[in-house]
Formats: sequence, structure tokens, C-alpha cells
Amino acid sequence: KGHDEKIGVFTTRPDTIFGVTFMTLAPEHELVAKLTTPKQKDAVEAYIEKTAKRSERERMADVKTISGVFTGAYAEHPFTKEPVAIWIGDYVLAGYGTGAVMAVPCGDQRDYDFANHFAGQEGMTPIVNIFKNVDISEEAFADKEKTIITNSDFLNDLPYKKAMKLAIYKLEEQGSGQGQTNYRLRDAVFSRQRYWGEPFPVYYKNGIPQMIEEKHLPITLPEVEKYLPTEEGEPPLGRADVWAWNTETAQVVSNDLVNSDTVFPLELNTMPGWAGSSWYFFRYMEKAMRNETFASKDAMNYWQEVDLYIGGSEHATGHLLYARFWTKFLYDIKAVPVKEFAKKLINQGMILGTSAFVYRKEETNVFISKNLIGDENVQPIHADVSMVNASSELDLEAFKAWRPEFKDAEFILEDNKYIVGHEVEKMSKSKYNVVNPDDICAQYGADTLRLYEMFLGPLEQAKPWNTAGITGVHSFLKKLWKLYHNGENFEVTDAEPNKESLKTLHKTIKKVEEDIENFSFNTSVSTFMIAVNELSSQKCNSRVILEPLAVLISPYAPHIAEELWEKLGHSTSIATAEFPKFEEKHLVESSKAYPISFNGKMRFTMELPSDLSKDDIEKAVMAHEKTAGYLDGRTPKKVIVVPGKIVNIVG
Repeated sequence: KGHDEKIGVFTTRPDTIFGVTFMTLAPEHELVAKLTTPKQKDAVEAYIEKTAKRSERERMADVKTISGVFTGAYAEHPFTKEPVAIWIGDYVLAGYGTGAVMAVPCGDQRDYDFANHFAGQEGMTPIVNIFKNVDISEEAFADKEKTIITNSDFLNDLPYKKAMKLAIYKLEEQGSGQGQTNYRLRDAVFSRQRYWGEPFPVYYKNGIPQMIEEKHLPITLPEVEKYLPTEEGEPPLGRADVWAWNTETAQVVSNDLVNSDTVFPLELNTMPGWAGSSWYFFRYMEKAMRNETFASKDAMNYWQEVDLYIGGSEHATGHLLYARFWTKFLYDIKAVPVKEFAKKLINQGMILGTSAFVYRKEETNVFISKNLIGDENVQPIHADVSMVNASSELDLEAFKAWRPEFKDAEFILEDNKYIVGHEVEKMSKSKYNVVNPDDICAQYGADTLRLYEMFLGPLEQAKPWNTAGITGVHSFLKKLWKLYHNGENFEVTDAEPNKESLKTLHKTIKKVEEDIENFSFNTSVSTFMIAVNELSSQKCNSRVILEPLAVLISPYAPHIAEELWEKLGHSTSIATAEFPKFEEKHLVESSKAYPISFNGKMRFTMELPSDLSKDDIEKAVMAHEKTAGYLDGRTPKKVIVVPGKIVNIVG
């Protein structure tokens, strides 16, 4: 409005164009200075100066701070011709897209947060009106494909996909914009600038790649001086002196013989790691090396697919995708009898890190301890977790020495301590929250690390790491060790175990066996803890119990189990031992502890055989001396017996 300039905007949802309530430009946008009104000039310039102190990386990472300024200018909506307020905000980056966004608060969280933050100010549509262009019925949210556009002029009552096409057509028709098809393709980066990898059977004739015939394969890697790219930026194979192809002799020859007639340069890139990893599992199915085929029909017909594939979710587009492509291709050329390489897929959850935050007072180098932050505007900054102790106290000297800009930092402390804030995020070097497993192994041992990782939660869920919690698992392993020892002396006897110890062992075998089949490793660790506590209280040191227990825990804590196995007198590895067999008979209850109540109030318990009849239970209870004491000579009106549950005497 009042200018000749146009602001270009890129959007993937042109169907929401009638939901635009304001625009946001990056503070660095070239039109900001031209558009800003005199009234808003000072505020805009101050904001731009403040934003210039933050890097784009900081602005992208900061999803909590909301800041911006109204320019005083208005754009004209391409369809309604209504004024649209133009703001600037640092959540929009000049180098991303066009450096401007059409803000649709009803469809975008950051736009909504921005509108909500500045609600009531000049240039901001009242927050109560921002949902006018969206169907918020349960049906619409249940199925996005059925979402119907509302309050949007010529897009009214259209499903969103049709509305998108019509909006693009109308914008193109009036010259206000044009449609564009964007393709998202994950680059396989199949050729790699590295040395280790299968060479491509390709040579170049006049710059055109030519394939070497299959009968001349394989091509073996040549010797190179060092496995690094050349000074000119070529892959390591650019250092090879003998890496040219003689088409007459079908041999690899010296580079000096290249004549572009019969001798040509070979491809310098090699295949990536996932070239081989997309099919090697079929080769594993062979009993012996065969050169004529990578997977014989006999082997493939016997083994079929891999039974289980476990990998992180990042494998989906790094390995799994290509392994499936390769398998389908191999199936199409009848090299394998299966379309999928694995029967079952499990994506293990990511272990999250606990980040530490310090709080810098804006435009200063003063850091305020977490619990002292009041109305001040502070900027949360990641601090390296290695500088924070278990009580969330920051090592101030280490922090000042960490980065040059913090050398002269000042701190506002609480009780002479700087307390950091915490947040659970993805473990990442950029968030300084990575825990080095080598350090954990050095301090607590590898078995503690293994058990703790499994104990964190279900295999497929993301789990937050908390180093403070690892001590509990470490204490459990110490208790397990003590079960086999009397002080410093190893003490396991050949004495027959009691019924309670047999019950503890066999319920543990049953639960762990079920957990392994269901990949519920976290509940197995809990089961081991319960078993060790029970056996410790039973003072069990019987070989009949402790030997199978060591085998049972060996897949979870192999190092301590192996040591115990050797102390138990075995010369072979515990890995070769037979898995303990569950026996149901040890879980059959021979007696039951009955709560005995008088007029609904439980007074004492009685241990009675499980096979007693109602009459026998009543006789046994009435004959008990405590019953006589509570009745004090009175005859009860009624005795209620629920076998296996409770006895209630009504006086």
C-alpha cells in the first residue's frame, strides 16, 4: 500500500491464502527500510540492531523466544485487496525461501504464537478471528484428506487439494504468482570420494562413461601413497599411478599409457558402504565360498529372508530403503526368491540427552542463575553437560575457559552457586549433551552401561539418559556379586534349595524368557532386581539356584556372568551353556495366607493349605487362639469364607 514494490512469498499451502492475517519479513529483508513508516522507524532500527547480534543458527534453534516489530506498513491481499499488516521477526531468515512469510495463524504454530504474543497491538488481527478460515470439526481433524476449506471466497466448500490447485490457477490467471513443483529426493551419494569400496567398472572415452565387460571383472583397488583426497580435490584413487584401462588387453595399466585411443582413465570414485550392505546377508546364507553366484538357490530356498532386522529410525533412508530396493531388483531378475530381505523390523528408540542451559541477560555478558530469573529478558544458551554436577551446579571457571566470549562473563548466583536449567533433547554435539559411553564403562563397567540402557524403557521408545540413575543399576550388580560370595570368599554350596528359592528362580526364568521373545528387555532387568532381592533375603547360596541364574543374566550382563561361571567351576564359556528350563510345578501355591477380618476389619493373617474346603477353613480359623481373643466368648452371627481370598467373622 502506497509503494510500487512487491513482496515475494513461497508457500506450500496456497489454499490457506484467505487465512493470512499478517506478513512477517526477516529483519534483513531489503524492503524493510523502504516500507517502515516514520512512526515505527526507531523501533524497527532498534530491533534490527538487536537481531544482528544473533547468528542464524541461534535464531533457528530458538523456538521459545518470540520477538518482532510492526513496520507500520500494509501489503495488499492479492484476492481480497484488504490491507495485511507487515511485521518483522527474527524467526524469519533472509537466506531461507524469500525472507518473507504470509502468516496463517490458524495453520502454523509459529505464526499463531507470534499473533498471540502481539495480540491487541496495532497491526495485529484479534486472536479470536484467526480460526475463521479453518474447519475445526472432529471429522476434519480425523482425516486431513476430507478437510473442507471455509470462509475463503471461491475456495469455499472445496477439499484442500482441489482448493490448492484452484488457488494456484487464480494466482497465475491474474499474474500474482505461479505454481511450482518441488521434488524431494534423498541423494544416495552412491559414488564416494573415498578409497575403501568396490571400484566402479567404468572408464571414460572422450568424457563419456563406458562399462567394462563382466567377463573382465573384478577390478581390484590399486596401491596408493595415502588414503586421502588429492590436493586438487580428486578422490584418493587420483593418487594411483596404475589406474587406466587398456581396451585391447582388457587390463589395468599405468596412467602414463593413456592415449585416448586404446587406453582410457578409470573412474576415481568407489561404491559406498551400503552397496555391499544391501545384499551381504544373502551371501551369509552360503555354507562355502562360491564364485559363480552370490546366493545359491539351495541356500536361499532354505534360509529365505532374514528373520529380524534391528536398526535406528535413521536407517530407514540410509540403509533399509536401499536394501529393500536391491532385494526387489534381485527378485525381479530371479536371483532370490523373496521380495523383502527381512521378515520383521524393529526400530530401537533414540536415547535422549539431558541438556544444560545457562541464562544470559540480553545484550550483556551477565548470566543469571535459574531460580533468580525474574522479569528480565534472558537468552537460554546450551552449556556443556561435563561442566555441570549432579546438583545442577555449573563449574564457573570451566565455563569461562570454554569459549572466548565467556572469558569475562559475570554471574548472579544463588547461595554462591550458579544453577543451570535442564531440558531433554536429542543427544547432539551441537547441544553439548553427549554422554561418552567409554567414560561410563571406565567408571562403572560395560555391564552397568548395558543394563542401564535396557532398563531405561521399552526398546522402541525414545528414552532420556540420566547419569544419576546409573548408580542404581551398578548397586544391583554389586548385590548380584554378593549373592555368590560371603565377604571376599566365593561361597556356593551343593545344598538343596528351599521351595521359596525354587519359586523365585522359575518365575524369573518364565518372565525373562517371555521378555526376550517380546524384546521387553527393560522389564527383564526389573525381574532380575526382584529375584536378587528375594534370594538375598532367603540367604540362598545353592548351586541349583545360582548356576541357572548366572546363565539367565548372561545375555544382559555377560562380563560378570562369565566371571561367576568360571568361579562355579566351568572351563567353557557361559555363552555355550543351555538356557534354563522353566518348570511350572515350582509356581504352584501349596498354601495361602488368609486375611482374617472381624466385622470387616482385618485383624491377623493365617497360612492355610490351598486345598482346604470352606468348612475346613472355617474350622481352622475358629480354632485359632486369636479368634477366641477377638470374640471374647461371643458367638458369631455369621462366618463368611471366600476360598483363596478372605475370611470375615460377623459378631
